[in-house]
Amino acid sequence: MTLKEILDALAPQPDGMAWRGVIPDGWLQGRTSFGGLSAAIALHCAMRSEPDLPPLRSAQVSFIGPLAGPIQVVTHKLRRGKNAAFIQADVESEAGLGLRCTFVFMRAIESEIDHEDTPAPDFPRPGPDDTTFKGNPHVAFTRNFEFLDRREGPNLKPAEWLRWTRLNEREGIDPVVELIAIADCLPPAALRILGRNVPMSSLTWIFNVLGPQPATEDGWWLLRSDADYAHAGSSSQVMGVWNARGEKVAEQMQSVAIFG
Repeated sequence: MTLKEILDALAPQPDGMAWRGVIPDGWLQGRTSFGGLSAAIALHCAMRSEPDLPPLRSAQVSFIGPLAGPIQVVTHKLRRGKNAAFIQADVESEAGLGLRCTFVFMRAIESEIDHEDTPAPDFPRPGPDDTTFKGNPHVAFTRNFEFLDRREGPNLKPAEWLRWTRLNEREGIDPVVELIAIADCLPPAALRILGRNVPMSSLTWIFNVLGPQPATEDGWWLLRSDADYAHAGSSSQVMGVWNARGEKVAEQMQSVAIFG
């Protein structure tokens, strides 16, 4: 199933605040759903739970437990004021609560402050002569994406990772839902130090959208992740997303458990 097929198959329940759906095996990361898919499902339902929401500004995501197979999404309006709305979305499976998100939607506000310091990494988007790869046969969800990585180079830090990413099938998907699905596509940057894959688990994720409506060209988004701390199995990393024009569209931070 494509991302759009998964979203379209979400069945609203009579109360209008819950949906039932499924996490297909082709979107798993180990024994649980790929985090970007879980967050995209939660955002899709949150956006349909309340009319006339302003643009998404921020998401606070907690990866609580495994998600696979049949799921239920339950949304709850925490508060809606003049400028912002806070919507909580929980995703549950047979194993219990797997994901909890708090989404903040906020309209643009007139301000004297106009500041931006978001230079793009020096990594041009894939061209006709670049060899991209479509997923890892050992990681199911990655087969839904196309990638071009940069892990080595004189300007890269020891735990920094760059990756151009796009969905194989992206037509008909809300741009911000597409963006949150793609934004979690990099492995933990601390794995660059190890030089091999080990069991790991994302714990929390903060995702801030820069600007009202993210957009790119040919579906390509540039992801950057840099782990500035990794000790005793706990890693903290800062992340960013740029579009094909070199404009930064999201800033992120994740806490990751690494068992190795």
